[in-house]
Amino acid sequence: TMGKYDFTTLPNRFGHHTYKWKEAEEDRDVLPAWIADMDFEVLPEIQQAVHDYADQLVYGYTYASEELINVVLAWERNEHGYTFDKAALVFIEGVVPAISTAIQAFTQEGDAVLINTPVYPPFARSVKLNHRKLITNSLIEQDGLFQIDFEQLERDIVDNEVKIYVLCNPHNPGGRVWEEEVLEKIGRLCQKYGVLVVSDEIHQDLTLFGHKHQSFNTVSPDFKDFSLILASATKTFNIAGTKNSYAVIENPSLRQQFQKRQLANNQHEISGLGFLATEAAYRYGKAWLTELKAVLEENIDFVVDYFAKEAPRLRVMKPQGTYLVWLDFSAYGLTDEQLFHLLREEAKVVLNRGSDFGQEGKGHARLNTAAPKNMIKEICRRIAAVLPK
Repeated sequence: TMGKYDFTTLPNRFGHHTYKWKEAEEDRDVLPAWIADMDFEVLPEIQQAVHDYADQLVYGYTYASEELINVVLAWERNEHGYTFDKAALVFIEGVVPAISTAIQAFTQEGDAVLINTPVYPPFARSVKLNHRKLITNSLIEQDGLFQIDFEQLERDIVDNEVKIYVLCNPHNPGGRVWEEEVLEKIGRLCQKYGVLVVSDEIHQDLTLFGHKHQSFNTVSPDFKDFSLILASATKTFNIAGTKNSYAVIENPSLRQQFQKRQLANNQHEISGLGFLATEAAYRYGKAWLTELKAVLEENIDFVVDYFAKEAPRLRVMKPQGTYLVWLDFSAYGLTDEQLFHLLREEAKVVLNRGSDFGQEGKGHARLNTAAPKNMIKEICRRIAAVLPK
């Protein structure tokens, strides 16, 4: 089906100091499928907003406009059924900085912070570099999906006097869109033991295959007392370089503590480009997002089907959301060194190393499917070709 937007042309990413394509700059045979940005052209209205910004002739300090605030509120309400007061909205340059700010604002050095592993590497890094005690609660895989072991979770919380639970929903790297019942259980546990929930919902717009994102704060009104929701337009609309995200903190005293820490870190200023790109994305991006999701579903289905045929020992976790696919190579009996030598040197494909996501990620890799179909096909072909038969 031909849509209004182009998801088949690979934009030129050379010469732009693009992180994802850095290794390919040195070796043009390399295809990158690691870092989570997309190889698709941006929404035209976002491009236009950037052009208009260039025409301002002064690129000074800016503030969040009423228009921007209103489109964020409207997006959260219309897309996720989440309605909140505009006072609860706090802009900050990124979701990862917001996680560190929350850790600093609400815990002391040595306090315990819990994460579900395997998970996005900056979670563990932020806990460790801030000298907090890292508690990793292992997700269990059942029928190709990650699940939480709630008995273990409760033990982990109690035994370590956990102060903050950093939740990833939808979950990266597993693409798990946590259902209401799961979130309800998490919330009740955290409520019972006085744990603060920091919910990273940056992939909220990228739910696929009929799955629906549920914001932690929409599960129960009393969850708002002990939670911070973190979200952004940057992942959804491929504008990470413009730097802008937001926290929704409905509890006024938590909000005040967070903002005090944000100010202490001098993190209260946002790039003018970030404000403008976010506003354009949320104002004009719905139709583009709808087309994008159809493209991602097609790409993911291709990956699942291709490996089932061409590399049947490779276990593919089909995501319910995100454009990231968690690959389990452990049936091949290779060490991580052997596996990533094969992938990088022989297949000339760059994937994220599973072990970066936690010890559960040994023998795994994360594949980014947000690229034109022919590039995804070639990446899969190369991977299958180098695996032992």
